[in-house]
Amino acid sequence: MELNFETLEEALSILGQLILDRGLHYEVVAIGGGGLLLLGQILRTTKDLDLVALIDEGEFISADPLPIPLFQAIHEVGLALNLRKDWVNTGPTDLFKMGLPEGFKTRMHTTHYAGLTIHLAGRFDQICFKLYAAVDQGPNSKHFADLKFLKPTKSELDEAKRWCITHDVSEEFSMDLAAALSALGD
Repeated sequence: MELNFETLEEALSILGQLILDRGLHYEVVAIGGGGLLLLGQILRTTKDLDLVALIDEGEFISADPLPIPLFQAIHEVGLALNLRKDWVNTGPTDLFKMGLPEGFKTRMHTTHYAGLTIHLAGRFDQICFKLYAAVDQGPNSKHFADLKFLKPTKSELDEAKRWCITHDVSEEFSMDLAAALSALGD
C-alpha cells in the first residue's frame, strides 16, 4: 500500500505509542518522499519512509541495522495496518556513511510521536538527496519530479551539485549530473 500523509501519520503515531508502551524511545532521521510528505512539501504518495540515520545520545549513527526492538515494532505496525514489509527503509543509510550535506543537523525539522522522535531533513538537504537520486534514476523518476516541485534556486543547485560529486566521482556520473541540471534549466 502506498502511504499518503494521513496513513503515514497514523502509522508513526501507532509506532511511537507502541515504542513508548514498551518503555523505549528512539530518534530517527528521515529523508526522501516520506520526509517531504510529513513536511507538507509534496502531495504525492510514497512507498516508504527512508531513514538515513539514528540519533543516539545526540550523535548520528547508522540506521542499518535497526535496533531489534525498533525493527520488531515497525514490523508489527506494518502488519496491523497492512503496509508494505519495508514501509520503513534503511537503504539510504549509505548516504550517511558517505557524508551528509554540511550543516544538515541545523536544518532538521523535529516531530514527536510518543516514544519516537523523527528528525526530517530540511528542504536544502532534500534538494541534495533528490538531485543525487534523479541523476541515478533519470528525468522521468519521482526524484526528478520531487526536485522540480521543490523549485531549487541556481545557488541551491550549484551547492547540491558540489555535494553530489563528493559521492560519485565517476565521469559517467558527472555527465549525467550535467544532463540533469540542464533538464532543470540550470
